[in-house]
Amino acid sequence: MKKNIDEKMIYITEYDMTRLEEVLAIAAMNAKRDFKHLEGLTKELMKAEIVDSTEIPSNVITMNSKVLLDDLENNQRKEYILVFPKEADIEQNKVSVLSPLGTAMIGCRVGHILRVKTPTGERRMKVQKILYQPEKAGDYHL
Repeated sequence: MKKNIDEKMIYITEYDMTRLEEVLAIAAMNAKRDFKHLEGLTKELMKAEIVDSTEIPSNVITMNSKVLLDDLENNQRKEYILVFPKEADIEQNKVSVLSPLGTAMIGCRVGHILRVKTPTGERRMKVQKILYQPEKAGDYHL
């Protein structure tokens, strides 16, 4: 089967996958709205290549990674940290993996263009740099 040119191969560590499956199960049981968004994350995870934490490429966004994104719509650059829902705090730029931006970020690599659906329409953001990746730093179970 030929891949759609817009599809990107994403990578997820075994540890992140296990935790994300748990988070999705809980979120699905408690979802009062936006269940379609949870389905989107589930589809992303289903097509991901699962790798050991020690083998994840250093240019891949994993959970707790700190990344630099360029907003291609307004030419602004901003740092974000991808976190689990309980740790999300927009004041500290900690973005939940269950948010549209977080779902777009997980498993992507430097250079990828993220397409993020927002209430005002779709935004495109480019992964410019990974400032911190737990696995590269040897922090395997944060």
